[in-house]
Amino acid sequence: MKSRRILVAPINWGLGHATRCIPLIKKLEEKGFIPIIASDGAALELLKKEFPHLEAFELPSYNITYTSRGSLLKWKLLLDSPYILKNIKKEKKATRVLVEKLNLHGIISDSRFGVRYKHLPNIFITHQLNVLSGNTTFLSSKLHQRYIRKYDECWIPDSPGKPNLSGFLGHSKMRTNSVKYMGIISRFNKETVPQKYDYMVLLSGPEPQRSLLEEILFRELQKSAQKILFVRGVVSDEQPKMAAPNMVIKNYLFGKELEQALNSSEVVIARSGYTTLMDLAKLEKKAFFIPTPGQFEQEYLAERMRKLGFAPSCRQEDFDLEKLEKVGDFTGLKDPGFICDYSRLFSLFQSK
Repeated sequence: MKSRRILVAPINWGLGHATRCIPLIKKLEEKGFIPIIASDGAALELLKKEFPHLEAFELPSYNITYTSRGSLLKWKLLLDSPYILKNIKKEKKATRVLVEKLNLHGIISDSRFGVRYKHLPNIFITHQLNVLSGNTTFLSSKLHQRYIRKYDECWIPDSPGKPNLSGFLGHSKMRTNSVKYMGIISRFNKETVPQKYDYMVLLSGPEPQRSLLEEILFRELQKSAQKILFVRGVVSDEQPKMAAPNMVIKNYLFGKELEQALNSSEVVIARSGYTTLMDLAKLEKKAFFIPTPGQFEQEYLAERMRKLGFAPSCRQEDFDLEKLEKVGDFTGLKDPGFICDYSRLFSLFQSK
């Protein structure tokens, strides 16, 4: 049978959605499918670097940015919703063009609501059946689930039962045959290697909050005598500025180089984004989390990791060097251990 062409389209909201699609794209190739990449901005550039041999196409951009004050983020996203809805319509048109141009056999959308086509199998990837938004959580969750139901299946990168990583986010009463659990997906593998760094900073996420946290971490970590690798999370070839002699600074790391850096670091300092949690659970790393201000999901996940005894955390404005001393009181993250049957998961693409 001729290889089936599957569109894989993550949203460009930080790099987490794109990076968690990397192992999925590799699995598709292993099973004989031909992945086609579609996204925009830094997410698209990252995937093109990881898979230079695959066709890649640009989709309309959501242009999601954060506020400098976390308390205003929810309202900014609400004000941006007309633009986001307009972008979803643009996505649908762009997807139709790609379907007709490339003779696609299936679509996998990671959080892009407009990437679907009614005559093909459509998959939606999310770790949020429930979307936390403070006192509007019920409404935001119902709205999200309404969009999810437009797809043939919803794939959740987590374990179906306990233990699991996503907690309330990825487990709800919306348990139908269309909801499939993938287990923890990560592009990394755990390796036993000599320790090279005491701390590794792994920055990511939309501006201006990425830069605000970068400034705080630079200021505090320059006081440390520990060996530190600082990955800024900026896809740029411009040379990063120099800091303290105990600190190595990189704009970004990809693939095997990033995997080796994580494995050779004792503690990872990062946002509590869900993809980061999956990566660190796969590597069984100790961590310190600083959730993005105003992002309820990251605040929930950071607090959940603390309650489970996996990793400490603090608010961005409260971070100082002494906070890192708490890491020793926690076990580090762990993989829940659910193993996905990818042949069964991909069977939808063979049946239509």
